[in-house]
Amino acid sequence: MAVSASSSAQQARQALADRLAELCRDAGLNGRGLAALCGWHPSKSSRIINARTPPSTEDIRAWCRACGAEEQAEDLIASMRTAEGMWVGWRRMERAGLKQAQQARLPLFERTRRFRAYSSWLVPGLLQTQGYTEAVLRAIQRRRVPVDDVAEAVTARMERQRVLREGRRRFAFIVEEPVLRNGLGGADVLAEQLDRLVTVGSSPNISLGVVPMRADRSRMPVEGFWIFDTAQVNVELVSGHLTLTQPSEVAMYADTFAQLSELAVYGTKALTLIASARETLG
Repeated sequence: MAVSASSSAQQARQALADRLAELCRDAGLNGRGLAALCGWHPSKSSRIINARTPPSTEDIRAWCRACGAEEQAEDLIASMRTAEGMWVGWRRMERAGLKQAQQARLPLFERTRRFRAYSSWLVPGLLQTQGYTEAVLRAIQRRRVPVDDVAEAVTARMERQRVLREGRRRFAFIVEEPVLRNGLGGADVLAEQLDRLVTVGSSPNISLGVVPMRADRSRMPVEGFWIFDTAQVNVELVSGHLTLTQPSEVAMYADTFAQLSELAVYGTKALTLIASARETLG
């Protein structure tokens, strides 16, 4: 599933560009005339109108002044920030450290009642043990985060797991079988994590499925993702964090989750796969 050129993010940028173009027309200006009033090269206004270059906060303020619509500037700036928030590079999200990035997601988890999560490479965060979380976040910190606040970030992620116990929430998790065997954190850490999966898998509000490795698989693995109710999908890519809110895109991920659910095994069969992975650790 291709998500790097998200239609949600692009549509939000285009909607902002369309609103700015409409202001320009209402003021009786074309792109060249507006650029002259703003002191810009003519190509700049053209790039903004065609959604090729995102405007800055000051660009929007100057645009509104030139069009005699300064009262609309704040609303347009808010729209710009919404569009920007759909795609956030890790460097920007984690520039203050990992703790803040973990805490920022808590309100979303608190207001969600139905969670669906698929992971092809890690145990989902809500199911992680403290040791596994520390191994995950330490690996991330070493790779891309100059600030070392891993201990605080681990505490924040552990705190977020209370949503598993509070309120009338439902959770459906699907992981690929290699997740059970990736060795992250070492044998002791992974053994504890596998034991944790056995425990949480018995909770009445949690469904845990494992997609077995097989020679005749009909659907390929995809990038890991979270579906929050029917309102939002979050995808973690190598380069950054993607938020999708376009109903058609949310529906695509919901359909993909349903298809992957058909490949997964549950209950005793899932526990057998977990036990097999556990036995290989010695």
